[in-house]
Amino acid sequence: MPTRGALNLSTPYDWSFPVPIAYGPGRLAEIGTHCRNAGIKNPLIVTDQGSKELSFIETTENHLERVGLKFGLFSEISPNPRKDEITSGKEAYRRGRHDGVIAIGGGSGMDGGKAICLTAGNEIDLWSFDYDKPAPRVSTPFPGLICIPTTAGTGAETESTAMVTDTEKGMKFCVWHEKLKPSLALLDPEVTLGLPQNLTAWTGIDALVHAIEAYCVPSFHPLCDGIALEALALIHAHLPKAVENPGDITARGGMQVGACLAGVSFLKGLGLVHAISHMVGAEYDTHHGLTNAVTLPAVLRFNEPNISKKVPEMANALGVKGTFDGFYNQVCDLLDELSIPKKLSDIGVPLECTPSIAKKAMHDAAAGTNPRTVAVTEIQKVVEDALLVGR
Repeated sequence: MPTRGALNLSTPYDWSFPVPIAYGPGRLAEIGTHCRNAGIKNPLIVTDQGSKELSFIETTENHLERVGLKFGLFSEISPNPRKDEITSGKEAYRRGRHDGVIAIGGGSGMDGGKAICLTAGNEIDLWSFDYDKPAPRVSTPFPGLICIPTTAGTGAETESTAMVTDTEKGMKFCVWHEKLKPSLALLDPEVTLGLPQNLTAWTGIDALVHAIEAYCVPSFHPLCDGIALEALALIHAHLPKAVENPGDITARGGMQVGACLAGVSFLKGLGLVHAISHMVGAEYDTHHGLTNAVTLPAVLRFNEPNISKKVPEMANALGVKGTFDGFYNQVCDLLDELSIPKKLSDIGVPLECTPSIAKKAMHDAAAGTNPRTVAVTEIQKVVEDALLVGR
């Protein structure tokens, strides 16, 4: 894969797969033009509570004002978005007579924006868009949607899928609709320069987990498999540099591209890391990327018998020999290098949660594509392993 060494990540690029993608430092300045190209005249900017005061929000607003576009801002999205927040966002969209959404931020901001798009123009209940249910019939077209990731981890910018917490059940559910597609994914590595080192690490490992889990899904999908391996190689090459030197625009750009690719790859499916992490986040409001990172070693050990044939190519992407031990140790070394806590108990998850988390994780869509078939008792053992043993 020679492009990793030859690619000039300070140069702008436009790609058309799987949705239009505009990559390059400084391209946030084009947001007004992109809105107009998508037929959006009055966008609602949707972001999370932690991002509303950050400079990229003001910058986005300034660029929209410069081209004479009206806009609104909705920033009441939690780190783990909730249905009531989506309802409030829908009401803000309608009050402001908006005609499109700019979803900007990490995974939570983009998930919030996408979920608002699903419900803004209709009276369909959010849970009717559950990924595991037949898609509801929608007579009104969905609003135009532009996604701008400000971290390099979630990979949520090219699809309509959004994770939303059902507070009554204490569970996360994936909502989506096949007719909602982003009009554009805008990847500007400059907006990630202010991301703290710990969040750079946590979100970066989230992307790594996406690529690993997608590649290990047993179904045959050569497109997603090739994309997952390229994502692994890019993340391995650029994540430590982005954490060590947060101002390295090349490393930031490499991570944005790698995370985006990893997000595309998991159209194939995910696995037990995400099934567990979704439910831990829903119950204990932990950071999704960090929870994934801490859970990963226990799931790799559990899945080892079923991923042995997949390991050599993943190991090669990480620059080590193709044995499970070599691959596993390289992953753990990277987690250590990035100061990832070793156990779920280190991030405030209690041991007594294991029966509840296991039962809920069993119902997560990601459990169904895990390479090793699981029962609730087996998930419980993996959760206990992640809590007590770690890596």
